[in-house]
Amino acid sequence: MPLGLVFLTVAAAAALATQSAMQHTDRIPDIGVSNWFGSRPEPIAGVASVIDGDTIEVHGQRIRFNGIDAPESKQYCSDAKGFDYPCGRRSADALDAFLAASRPVHCTFVTWDRYHRFVGDCQRADGVSVASWMVEHGQALDWPRFSHGAYSAQQAKAEAAKLGLWVGTFQAPWEWRALPAGDARPSSQPLGIISRSQVAQSFSCQPRRTCSQISSCDEAQWYLNNCPWGGKLDRDGDGIACETLC
Repeated sequence: MPLGLVFLTVAAAAALATQSAMQHTDRIPDIGVSNWFGSRPEPIAGVASVIDGDTIEVHGQRIRFNGIDAPESKQYCSDAKGFDYPCGRRSADALDAFLAASRPVHCTFVTWDRYHRFVGDCQRADGVSVASWMVEHGQALDWPRFSHGAYSAQQAKAEAAKLGLWVGTFQAPWEWRALPAGDARPSSQPLGIISRSQVAQSFSCQPRRTCSQISSCDEAQWYLNNCPWGGKLDRDGDGIACETLC
């Protein structure tokens, strides 16, 4: 076969292959970097639903505030008098009131967390930083592991003024989550089971206890009815303390 005819045949085949590829590009998967790692999402703006003190939901997307950590929904802390209160719910309530004063919230993306939540920096409509406000008012903590101390100055102000969590004592949320079932550390010498007839003679309001440290329904009810801190054992307010025991 003449050399010129060979070149002509090869060129025709190449042209046909190119045309076929162009006609079917919609079937070829995009294997760019953005598909391997996930593209950077656009900022999110809207009216937020509060999940807890450091997490909101906007347009169905969970958003975790970057660099801070707030008490968990079921977490209790102690106030200045040593009485327990639901600091997790109080933090969420404070966030809800703060966001309601200037809507909508606007969040810019920082990263994805392990729960595939959008981790971002959020501001109210008036430009106030949500994370900064929460820490400065003692409703959340600077989380150095992720913030690298970005909110340490706000935290120092809240601690000095004894605002929010700083009015009493508390566990850092990341420490509280590390405890079994998120409860307080159990006593090293838990009470034994005590009969009903021995209740009044055997129980004492000192030290304060949690349901995980209580051995019977009678004991729990005695604390509820006789101790100033007993109300924390009846979280749903139905008059029955530590319902798993009763």
